Amino acid sequence: MILSSALVHALAWAAVAAYVLSAFGNAVWGGRAQVAALVLHGLSLAAAFTGEADAGQGIRWGFAPVLSLTAWLVLTVHFTESRFVPISGLRRIFAAIGAASVLLALAFPGEIVIVSYSVYAPLHWTLGIAAYGLFGVAVVHAAMLDRAESQMRQKGGAGLLGMPLLSLERLTFLFVEAGFVVLTLAIVIGLFTMGHWRWGDHKTVLSLASWATFAALIVGRRTRGWRGRQATRWVYAGAVLMLLAYVGSRFVFEVVLQRAPTGLGN
Repeated sequence: MILSSALVHALAWAAVAAYVLSAFGNAVWGGRAQVAALVLHGLSLAAAFTGEADAGQGIRWGFAPVLSLTAWLVLTVHFTESRFVPISGLRRIFAAIGAASVLLALAFPGEIVIVSYSVYAPLHWTLGIAAYGLFGVAVVHAAMLDRAESQMRQKGGAGLLGMPLLSLERLTFLFVEAGFVVLTLAIVIGLFTMGHWRWGDHKTVLSLASWATFAALIVGRRTRGWRGRQATRWVYAGAVLMLLAYVGSRFVFEVVLQRAPTGLGN
């Protein structure tokens, strides 16, 4: 356990250092540092989640590791996307997000929880994290879309960072729809195959509220043509509700009440 903890800390601090180099390096070295940071960040997460678990019967979990994993997914998607479409100029912002998420997970590493209460728990957990990541990417694109529209109003120029505005809008709602599908599957599995879900529980209520918000956005966009800030406000609202559903509740348990709930889903 001591060795695992030392490995987690070494990988995490190396990832932070790489993110800092990514933020302040030039185009060549900054880009290389960005790749190194993502690799080290991913390895630190893998070591943190599994390295201290007891004989494969549990997993280290908490609000900060979930946020760190979500940030890693968002940054990895952005990095991959930037290889194919003209998105640039955000490296410092994303480096700051990555470094902050790693440091937060170091400060609040979570607890080892048992995942054997349901054979569907790992699938529910995986889908939930995937939904977090997809909606996180959608939020980033929505913010870029808002900024691009603001710049166009002020300067009458092209879309943000050289990407056509319509392409950016399509990407935003592609991630919204993908996240909605994944969230739907996670909720179905949670509601009908895992007994720990309770209809009056705040996590269930907020998760369903988030699902309803994204459903309304998709319907509104397809039937009423919602676009621009009218649509991005719904993206932000749905993402906030989803963040509160799990990360918010875990934060209250771990930081405010200073006790860990039992199980991944609580």
